Amino acid sequence: MFDFSIVTTWIDAFLRQTLGLGDFFTILIECVLVGVGLLVGYAVLAIILIFMERKVCAYFQCRLGPMRVGPWGIFQVFADVLKMLIKEIFTVDKADKLLYFVAPLLVIIASVGTFSFLPWNNGATVLDFNVGIFLLTAISSIGVVGIFLAGWASNNKYSVVSAMRGAVQMISYEMSLGLCLITAVILTGTMQISGIVEAQTGPWQWLIFRGHIPAIIAFVVFLVAGNAEANRGPFDLAEAESELTAGYHTEYSGMGFGFYYLAEYLNLFVVSGVAATIFLGGWAPVNIGIAGFDAVMNYIPGIVWFLGKTFAVVWLLMWVRWTFPRLRIDQILKLEWKYIMPLCLINLVLMTVVVAMGWHF
Repeated sequence: MFDFSIVTTWIDAFLRQTLGLGDFFTILIECVLVGVGLLVGYAVLAIILIFMERKVCAYFQCRLGPMRVGPWGIFQVFADVLKMLIKEIFTVDKADKLLYFVAPLLVIIASVGTFSFLPWNNGATVLDFNVGIFLLTAISSIGVVGIFLAGWASNNKYSVVSAMRGAVQMISYEMSLGLCLITAVILTGTMQISGIVEAQTGPWQWLIFRGHIPAIIAFVVFLVAGNAEANRGPFDLAEAESELTAGYHTEYSGMGFGFYYLAEYLNLFVVSGVAATIFLGGWAPVNIGIAGFDAVMNYIPGIVWFLGKTFAVVWLLMWVRWTFPRLRIDQILKLEWKYIMPLCLINLVLMTVVVAMGWHF
């Protein structure tokens, strides 16, 4: 398995030794390169996910989806991006101007921040701290503030109702997400994301195999709670067009709306990426203990494994969105506080017993 730290070490040595740059300029250039890489990857994945969503939706509804702009409609997303970039950005009368413009920035900052924690390959993790799981959940919670501020600052009663729904839903389901991640931390013994992936590199060492029943329960609950956290169907009541127009971003235009649009799809990718990382081994290949098979699997780059697993989860969540009807707000909260939360607490105790008794693989 290729270790990407070889590339980063070479770049650092090139800047320091070959070009003779000091610590300040070396770190500055490296941070700029990482930032540009993150933003480019963010934009490219957003385009892919938007096109994928339209085609998957069309497939489930027995349609073709976008077909006119370019072959198979692949340039439709680029046309939409161009339209969004040149669209006029207007402000709302009697709106709180400061909060109105800050809200979408908070949402996109939270999205990019959590995106930075994803481990793309061995040695290719941008943010990798010893308390990575804690920081991941902390940064992701900033998005709730952006959504609530957007509704409050828009001076629109529909946006306020939508923001209240979105905030209470996201805050509620963050509890279950955190408990599912703590379950994985108990099994692996580390909060560092790279350490969790490395703990799954052996034969049949993915957490859904190692932790068997408690890990499988945590994985399923994580997908449900992650879907609700990303405000996607059937948990998209905050953006219910039939009753709230466009929801909390009704009064936004141009890239103000574009930031929310990007964040929604990248949050889908982040939820799927974290699920693939924590429970499906991340960049770790499929190893089953057969030398020849494992050797062939190890030749496949880690980024291919990570993207393959992540897009498999993305497709599953899209399948759920276009299959199940939208839930009411009371049903959403009842599902969380009466069923999922007690299940997570019981599962957490069960995983603790499994680890203490050594019943895991």
